Amino acid sequence: MADAEIISLKLAELLRHPEDLDKIPALKSEFTRKKAAVDGQLKLGLKEQLEVTQTGMNSISDSQRTVNLIKEEMMKIDRLCAEAQNMIRDFPNINLVSQTHRNFAQVETMKFDLESFEERLNNLEQLLRQDDADMENQPNLLGIHLGLTQLRDIRDDAMDQIRRASDSSLEGTLQDYFTRLDDVIDWFDDHVGQACMNLIPLVTTNNHGLVVRLALVVAEEERNDKKVKALQDAQREYKQLASRFKSINSGPKQLRGYKEKFLRSIELYAQSQLETTEQQFLEDPEKLEKSMKWFFNDLFVVKTHMVGLMPKKWRIFNTYVQVYHNLMHNWLIKFIDDPELGSVNMLAIIHWNEKYHNKMERLGVSRDSLEPQLIDNREAELVREWRQLIVKSVDEWMDRFFTTDRKAFVERKSDTDSHDNDENGYLRTKTLPLVWRMLHENILASKKSDRMDVTEGVVDAIVRALKKRQMSWQRLIDDQSAIYSNPQSDQDGLSLLQDWLVAIANDQIACIDDNEVAGQVGYLTRFKRDFEPAVSPKFMLHATTELDALRDGYVDLSTHCMTTFVSLIFSSDFRSTLPDFFTPRWYAEQSMKRITTTFEDYIGDYSQVLHHSMLDIFIEELADELLVRYLSSVRNKGAKFKRTEPFTDKFKDDVLTTFAFFEKFSDFSLIKQKWRVVDGLVRLLEADKPAVASVYETFKREYWDVHLSWIEAVLKSRDDFDRGMLNSVKAKAAEVQVARGPETIMSKVK
Repeated sequence: MADAEIISLKLAELLRHPEDLDKIPALKSEFTRKKAAVDGQLKLGLKEQLEVTQTGMNSISDSQRTVNLIKEEMMKIDRLCAEAQNMIRDFPNINLVSQTHRNFAQVETMKFDLESFEERLNNLEQLLRQDDADMENQPNLLGIHLGLTQLRDIRDDAMDQIRRASDSSLEGTLQDYFTRLDDVIDWFDDHVGQACMNLIPLVTTNNHGLVVRLALVVAEEERNDKKVKALQDAQREYKQLASRFKSINSGPKQLRGYKEKFLRSIELYAQSQLETTEQQFLEDPEKLEKSMKWFFNDLFVVKTHMVGLMPKKWRIFNTYVQVYHNLMHNWLIKFIDDPELGSVNMLAIIHWNEKYHNKMERLGVSRDSLEPQLIDNREAELVREWRQLIVKSVDEWMDRFFTTDRKAFVERKSDTDSHDNDENGYLRTKTLPLVWRMLHENILASKKSDRMDVTEGVVDAIVRALKKRQMSWQRLIDDQSAIYSNPQSDQDGLSLLQDWLVAIANDQIACIDDNEVAGQVGYLTRFKRDFEPAVSPKFMLHATTELDALRDGYVDLSTHCMTTFVSLIFSSDFRSTLPDFFTPRWYAEQSMKRITTTFEDYIGDYSQVLHHSMLDIFIEELADELLVRYLSSVRNKGAKFKRTEPFTDKFKDDVLTTFAFFEKFSDFSLIKQKWRVVDGLVRLLEADKPAVASVYETFKREYWDVHLSWIEAVLKSRDDFDRGMLNSVKAKAAEVQVARGPETIMSKVK
């Protein structure tokens, strides 16, 4: 069922449009070709696997035949020995005399060995003391090893005979007698161990004699261990047959493992070096290559100087490479699996992977011959994790910054801790420079990877975080400004909120404020310059679109701050003034003058701390909001225009007062053009009843987005209003077809 769904989805992707049906023959041909290629690969792989399996089965059969032949030959030898005893007259007597003679010789030899054991042990101790005084050369190493080997064989033979004897009461006595031998062996092993642990320094200082002596000791012990292993295998598989051959039971009886200890010493020496390097790596990851210099120096010394001092069959350079490589692999994997590993350390490991292989290739070691792979082929995973670490860091820092801003914005205890003035005197939040500095540092960190995909992923994450910050600010501004939208609300903290709105608006402009003449660039342009050289041209097209959207978002948010600021002015400062418009009190009051005076106070207070571009927007928003509130006042309670009252003169006075205030600003011509709509309102109010529909049509053609509900409110404010007047306007509205154009001020008047 799942396969059918997958196939259906795949077909849906390929055949999205009717014209895609023409592609079916080509698709069928392509899939047939791909299927044939896959079938061919499968057949080839199956053939190779069958050949390997057949070769293995043949080898097993050949080995089985060889084992059977050896077994048959051994049985023939045993049978011939038994038959030979019957062919010689008096063989039992001859055999008994021969056995007695051998036993006597063995007893005599054992007696001599036991009597001289103590003396020989003393001599070895003396040699060890001499070597203690000259550990850098240990001239007696071979002699001590030979003597200890002989004493070990004496002990092993004696203990073996006492265990096979019917009376084992003397076994404890023998063990006590040989106790000192173990102490001397430990002494000797300590000398060997120190030499093994200092192999590289010995070779570096040209102390080749001790290295050769050490190699001879370990090689001899390796041969003895092989004999012991073979004996143990023979005794386990052919116990009865092996017991009849006395030569098999002579010599060493236990594995001594000097070769394994030798290899372990190589590992321990490198491990101790790695422990020192680990601390350096944690303190300064960028110096990993320098702190690993010893690693490749050791391998170089082995290749150029030690190879000729060791048995060829050991392949000592390959041994060192494998031991060192395994240690390096385990060391790096330990860090990779550490969830607390820092991003800088992880980046160093990613870079180290390629550097390591390059250095090994200079030593003649190809990367294909190194197993396991240095970081288990997890480079892509590491890159993703490292990129995610940066992304996580960006998100955490952005959340932390906004949490700080949110707390200060909501509490609004004092603006000195949260705001500051920049070099131009504009009011700004203190966190914005910190935000962009953090983003800059994270871009630099991503560029250190020398990978476009990493930098591109980080850039995408930063853009998402910046967009989230814009939306978070807008929601927070809306939530906090809503507190003061109620006319009955407490106005405590309003001035601090207005300061915050100015600072936030200035922040948005600082992000996009590019001035090529003055050589000034905004944060967003710097951000683009930071990452542009480190990404692909294809991604740059995508990034440019995202940056344009961000730039628009900054403009929108700054404008939203000004719009909210203006809205707060009207809801707080003019809460008692606006309801009087178009009521009987309107004629006697100078309401418009009070409003423009308040405007002048606000502009005077904020003109020096508000960015000059935002000041123009602030003034335009004041004019627009005043016009919208003015036109909307036809809905005020008690608003009524009597034809006997001079309302046209009052409208003219309000407009002239408004123009007198705004004419000193650069956007006055635009403001004046928008306020022409008041003339349309006056015409609707003073027109005769039969002409109202015609006046509405003219107004509709000038302001296509005027709401019919507002027209109805205007008509109802006339003292001569009747339903016929409204019906004629509605009929005219149904007839008039007006093309949609740019949004006008009337779209805001409900």
